[in-house]
Amino acid sequence: MTAADPLARLGVRQTSHGGELRVWSSTATSIDLLLYDRKDPNWVYKTVPLERDDASNVWSARTRSLAPGRRYTLRVNGPDGPQNAFDPSLALIDPYARGLVRSGREQWRSVVVDEEFDWHGVTKPNTPLDHTVIYEAHVKGLSKLNPRIPEHLRGTYAGLAHDTSIGYLKSLGVTAVELLPVHAFVSEQRLQKQGLTNYWGYNTLGFFAPHSLYASRAAQAEGPAAVLREFKGMVKLLHEAGLEVILDVVYNHTAEEGRMGPTTSFRGIDNAAYYRQTARGDYVDVTGCGNSINTATPAVSRLILDSLKYWANDVQVDGFRFDLAATLGRNGDHYYDHEHPLITGIVGDPELADVKMIAEPWDVGMGGWQTGNFPKGWSEWNDRYRDRMRKFWLRDIKSIRENGNPGDGVGMLATRIAGSSNTFAQARGPLASVDFVTAHDGFTLADLTAYNVKHNVGNGESNRDGTDNNMSYNHGIEGPTTSRSVEQARRRAMRNLMGTLLLSAGVPMITAGDEFGRSQKGNNNAYCHDSELTWLSWDRRTWQKDLWRTTQHLLRMRRENPALRPVRYGVFGERTPGSSQMDWYDAAGESMSIADWNSPENRTLQYVAASTPEHEPLNRILTVIHGVESPISVTLPVHEGVVGYELLWDSSNEVLPAGHELPRVAPGAAVAVAAASLQLYRALSD
Repeated sequence: MTAADPLARLGVRQTSHGGELRVWSSTATSIDLLLYDRKDPNWVYKTVPLERDDASNVWSARTRSLAPGRRYTLRVNGPDGPQNAFDPSLALIDPYARGLVRSGREQWRSVVVDEEFDWHGVTKPNTPLDHTVIYEAHVKGLSKLNPRIPEHLRGTYAGLAHDTSIGYLKSLGVTAVELLPVHAFVSEQRLQKQGLTNYWGYNTLGFFAPHSLYASRAAQAEGPAAVLREFKGMVKLLHEAGLEVILDVVYNHTAEEGRMGPTTSFRGIDNAAYYRQTARGDYVDVTGCGNSINTATPAVSRLILDSLKYWANDVQVDGFRFDLAATLGRNGDHYYDHEHPLITGIVGDPELADVKMIAEPWDVGMGGWQTGNFPKGWSEWNDRYRDRMRKFWLRDIKSIRENGNPGDGVGMLATRIAGSSNTFAQARGPLASVDFVTAHDGFTLADLTAYNVKHNVGNGESNRDGTDNNMSYNHGIEGPTTSRSVEQARRRAMRNLMGTLLLSAGVPMITAGDEFGRSQKGNNNAYCHDSELTWLSWDRRTWQKDLWRTTQHLLRMRRENPALRPVRYGVFGERTPGSSQMDWYDAAGESMSIADWNSPENRTLQYVAASTPEHEPLNRILTVIHGVESPISVTLPVHEGVVGYELLWDSSNEVLPAGHELPRVAPGAAVAVAAASLQLYRALSD
């Protein structure tokens, strides 16, 4: 222990005097270290009492038996009381354990792990945020069905690191893989009773150990050290290919569930400190998962910071997406505070510099919706962006078909495309917005266009689970259809949604499988399905291959045109490096009037975005958006310094045109714009 930092080195560290274990608990009266025989995981062959430092509430012990490969647990005793849950009959996991193994149906053992790994000089890609395109994927689901990967590696960390997986991601054009939870997790008791599993993994058992079941069988058989090596090997190979790794992390609650849930670690070590409770001992559940981690306790916030530093520095991951991040910012009175020490500490800690931090900026508690309210340094999932895109391209189209009333025009759509400056502060800029149309939670892109309502009966909750606010449109028929016109309308809607996403200011996130129109048969909450319903299929129809090529093309357009990815908001009348100046026009090529912005009848918009050079050459693009299911003639704007427009993409085309000659159009010329479609042009200078 150091006087300067009494909470340093928690967990197990190797010293010249053997392994040292340090555990924090403010309420316990005794803690014992239980060491297990190497051949019999249930035989406690040695018990070592931990000594308490009263100033720091850190308990510690040293023993040469605490060496790599050793299994161990904690036995903790303490006072009775409404907020306490001490039970010395339980064998508890070390909160800082780097490895975990199951011992019996409900029993777990911490494992001391040999963490040595040769990175061979491979370093993080450090992709600038404005160049970042996130691909949200599941470790198992990405490669489980891929026939080009050896069967014994499919669905594993090694399968994700296989040349075939990496080649696919590189060819598509994304820059970062955001992995659904890979911290060690278990399925909830309710799911186990139903014979289901928590496929997504949002039920963390330990914050330092990788989930062992995602490792290859050979690594699992060898033990936690091999599992960790396989994980690091995955990171290393992705980094060699220039791909970043972002982890979806669940620090807001744990797998101990409600007070009647299993006690595996935190509850038995210091329930009063780790979980939000009332004075009567009732859990304050702002996560909807039975418990909420209490980050008003400094040692608990420190646990989260230590976990982040471990994964970012020892395991070399590039960023984190924080599930229900508003929970982490709640104070001692359970209210969200954007200046909470943990929220500011995560982006202010020098050991986490240059690590991408992304908040899911809400939870289910009082005042839980906090989009736009995280401090500088954070990016946030922008649900306002998601809802506006779905409304414009789906629900408004439905409304026009049914009653001729579109509901909204283009004003609010333009705000989102330009980086959501009405949501994120000027100092944070457009890169504070992680733009998305879909995520793991909800309909896939294809299902957004094919289902009006959720179809979650297979989840075992009588279709009650999952949101009812999907803002989707089935285009006239619910589910699969043989109608050619309906299928064409759905595919066009998918291209419009994907196109708008990848042409908007902000950091785009694609959900794995959307690039080829993956369906989950209308299930918008497929968290409990570890099956072909959720795994990526590699047997694709012609239209799916066409959609994949369209997504690939759009990603290339984004890379090649810096005007599409500004770093800062522009300020009227000022030259702001890294911003994009945006000039807005109507269908006649005239500047937008206030009436045009506010009229629900006006659903055609053009804008020229010009980059303000900072690190890349000057670039200008023109985007034409038409949100009505009838064609229109649009006059391209006469814009200062622009001598012509080169067509880069038209969403009305299901198949990308062959050849390399790009059609050119003069400013002031009329062009035909197809029903409900997008066009992207590069503006040519004199």
